[in-house]
Amino acid sequence: MVASTVFRRVVASFCRIALALLVIIFFAWAFGIRMPGRNISTAAALDNAEVALRAELVADVQALAGDIGERNTTRYAELNAAADFIEGSMAHAGLTARRESYDLHGHACHNLEVEIRGTRPEILVVGAHYDSVFGSPGANDNASGVAGLLALARRFAGKPGGQTLRFVAFVNEEPPYFQTAEMGSFVYARRCKDRGDKIAAMISLETIGYFSDAPRSQTYPAAGLGFFYPTTGNFIGFVGNTRSRALLRAAVGAFKKERKLPCEGASLPAAIPGIAWSDQWSFWKCGYPAIMVTDTAPFRYPHYHSSTDTPDKLDYDRFALVVSGMEKTIAELAK
Repeated sequence: MVASTVFRRVVASFCRIALALLVIIFFAWAFGIRMPGRNISTAAALDNAEVALRAELVADVQALAGDIGERNTTRYAELNAAADFIEGSMAHAGLTARRESYDLHGHACHNLEVEIRGTRPEILVVGAHYDSVFGSPGANDNASGVAGLLALARRFAGKPGGQTLRFVAFVNEEPPYFQTAEMGSFVYARRCKDRGDKIAAMISLETIGYFSDAPRSQTYPAAGLGFFYPTTGNFIGFVGNTRSRALLRAAVGAFKKERKLPCEGASLPAAIPGIAWSDQWSFWKCGYPAIMVTDTAPFRYPHYHSSTDTPDKLDYDRFALVVSGMEKTIAELAK
């Protein structure tokens, strides 16, 4: 009798735990994983405008990761050369980049911002960091994001809309400044907060140039996520914390409308590895909604943070589709 009672209690406890796990999984799926819009399974063919865009992306990644190469505070001349290149590229598009500088251990470091004023006071920030990790030329991480940023700025130049657009190239995202007060995007976001800037949304472009059709080429940072998401790395990811869920869903829905490339979204706790791994973290810390657009970097890209992260490793056709889709997405969000 005693053994039977113990057994029933164990079974009852197990059932309660299993039910609790099912409830957690359901809410995670319903509120953080299930996204609006109809997805596609394969990439679209490039149209003529996207072929031209592809050439821009190739040239800009080569300039940053090929010609300049590793760029960080141990390669200070190269870091400044990257800033000069970004500023010159913006000027060529008719945009004036403003340097938001700060001192870092005796070195002047520069965030670069161009603003296209809209008809409303709300601001949409599109950002990408231009430094690379120590020992890497940083083609995908993050010359790809900067090339995308420059291409998008060119396409919105002279086209004011609803919200004001800011395109910002951030310095010092990589260690040892990552997720510290010395991170370029944190300095920028904090200054925005101090000024009272009405930032409605921030989009971080982080490693957006690598894709794979190989089976099991995609991994995930948390057990169980592979149950909800593809195991083939042929999609672009949209990632946000739980407080940025509305922005994330709006961005995913707008991107899917263009039917350019498979896309997945995740609005999950920032404590999950990878969720906070870029400049969106800085804006969360200052109370702004922010998301990251990414190919998921270390969970797919074999050359992540290595000396082999060179321009030849990128898939420029699908990279161009990401940027083309983001052009329409940003226009939709900024209405």
